[in-house]
Amino acid sequence: MSEPFDLDHFLRIPRLSGLQASRDGTRLAVSVGALDADGKAFKTAIWGIDPSGSTPPRRLTRSAAGESGAAFLPDGSILFTSARPDPDAKAEEAGKDKPPAGLWLLPADGGEARLLLAPEGGVSELAVARLSGDLVIGAPLHPRADDFAADEAAEKARKDAGTNALLFERFPIRYWDHYLGPRDLRLFTADAPTAVTETLAAPRDLTGSTQEALAEPQLDIADDGRFVVVAWQRSTLPVRQDLVVFDRASGERRELTNGDAFYDGPAISPDGRSVACLRTEFGSPERAESARLWHIDVASGEGRRIGASLDLWPASVTWARDGVALFVLADRQGATSVFRLDLASDTVTLLAADGSYADLCPTPDGSTLFALCSRLDRPPFVARLDARAADQSAVEIPSPVVEADLPRRGVVERLITTADDGVEIGAWLIRPKSASAKAPAPLVTFVHGGPLGSWTGWHWRWNAHILVERGFAVLMPDPAFSTGYGQRMIDRGWGAWHERPYTDLMAALDAALTRPDLDAERTALMGGSFGGYMANWVAGHTARFKAIVTHASLWDLRGFHGVTDFGPWWEQEFGDPYDDPSRYVEQSPSASVAHIRTPMLVIHGELDHRVPIGEALRLWTDLWRHGVEAKFLYFPDENHWVLKPGNVRAWYGTVLAFLEQHVLGKDWVRPELL
Repeated sequence: MSEPFDLDHFLRIPRLSGLQASRDGTRLAVSVGALDADGKAFKTAIWGIDPSGSTPPRRLTRSAAGESGAAFLPDGSILFTSARPDPDAKAEEAGKDKPPAGLWLLPADGGEARLLLAPEGGVSELAVARLSGDLVIGAPLHPRADDFAADEAAEKARKDAGTNALLFERFPIRYWDHYLGPRDLRLFTADAPTAVTETLAAPRDLTGSTQEALAEPQLDIADDGRFVVVAWQRSTLPVRQDLVVFDRASGERRELTNGDAFYDGPAISPDGRSVACLRTEFGSPERAESARLWHIDVASGEGRRIGASLDLWPASVTWARDGVALFVLADRQGATSVFRLDLASDTVTLLAADGSYADLCPTPDGSTLFALCSRLDRPPFVARLDARAADQSAVEIPSPVVEADLPRRGVVERLITTADDGVEIGAWLIRPKSASAKAPAPLVTFVHGGPLGSWTGWHWRWNAHILVERGFAVLMPDPAFSTGYGQRMIDRGWGAWHERPYTDLMAALDAALTRPDLDAERTALMGGSFGGYMANWVAGHTARFKAIVTHASLWDLRGFHGVTDFGPWWEQEFGDPYDDPSRYVEQSPSASVAHIRTPMLVIHGELDHRVPIGEALRLWTDLWRHGVEAKFLYFPDENHWVLKPGNVRAWYGTVLAFLEQHVLGKDWVRPELL
């Protein structure tokens, strides 16, 4: 009998991220997250992986603070970030508050890691030139600070004065889970450290004060270290993001694009002559935005579309080391697939579609791709692919994830139904092996966030197997607006969240419930973010579900525009609310509160700035005022996601108790932690 896939089991599974390959392709490094000793936090360490799979994985770093962000230097040494204390610090310094995240170097031949740089605000970004080893480092500084010493003095002055006040002079002022101040991220450059480097020589400020431009940094450094390409965001209408080139030696800055689209994911070619990136065409209420693969000549700035036959929403591009091809990740029919784009012929080849891939690492000889891969029933693992062969499956390389970690009681199936306009709607069904016509399983429908998104692989936040362990089946449909089905699917949902996304969900559900092993009388629906919006919309437009769970959800779109971290994002789709608020009003679930009859569980985090807590507070108040049976699970220390292990337990415990009460007819049992 296999171990139950309960929360204890789930939380113990190693969490792999940030796969990196050495310059010669003979070594791999990956960040592995695991519960700490008291089970209250996830801590990461750097592990070494043998690409051949002939030797077991080996843990390379260990500290109470944890380590992440591994990057190889040309000599095989590994750089990483960690808030561990400096072992060489003087006694009076060692007793200070928790140190910031510093930059550390672990020699290629092993031994003790040493601290290279520890600015007061910490190190948050790192890029390494593949051939030269030169660095780009991201660190936040106070706007008037000229260097790290001045920044430290500015921070001390604020602490001595006892103030945490923030003064803003431009928009936006928040991003996802934090306010954009008092520091802002800057990029610094430093020459390559060596095996004998004790500390970095004073890094040179490359960008100066950036304000909101690097809220979500995306950058690449040329292999020879000559220049850096940075995605630079501007608070305009529509929201612009351009690519900017910085010369490392002179600091000269040059615009590579001219504001005609939203550019991101820059990747510099091995010869340094061009940049591949993603280019998103601006949308409007009448026309959906669209994403394309783009190739830019660095010298002239001339750009062109590439891979036009790939009618999918690309997620990232990675250069083959010989520069003749790009490897592209894009959602495709319920998977995040790997494609090869040969530049000379502009032909696209599907290499692998058997899971959700990330962190592509091509080898220098062009024969192999390493990656992280996950599936709906398999947490991320290290995988190997042939860099040229079509329609292949991942070859697993031994990693800290082992067979004992996997769920055992669920069966994963792919379902396809057809909407009334002839468009196929894909969905995943994960059901208990025991479900049958004699014992049909109750069904819970998950609605993904985004709204651009898809159910493609393993999920740490919305994990169906925890519900399957309790006897539920889980349907995970991809309605209108889902990526992986071409531009037409985006067009069907654009500016009309309440129409095709809703009817597609219902069509997928109706088709699934024709199966005899699913119980059509015992159903529920859950969603977060856009999925939470849809859960709220469903609640006001049908009473077919026994229960609805809505997390980080939008309730009143007109009010949401002014309190979310960046309301102008939504104007491309719904228009200017000060000129014409009709789309916001028409599509707000709050307008249908009087029709809600289904019991609802509302979940929200205080630190969520993308969908602020006010949306949940008004939803909760409106449900109470209209006599709807409801509960409100509130997290004062979480943002748009639920990240802390104890809060994960509280989340799943409450959701399961709520579903078992209303779907299975059991008595309500208040979770122990609450």
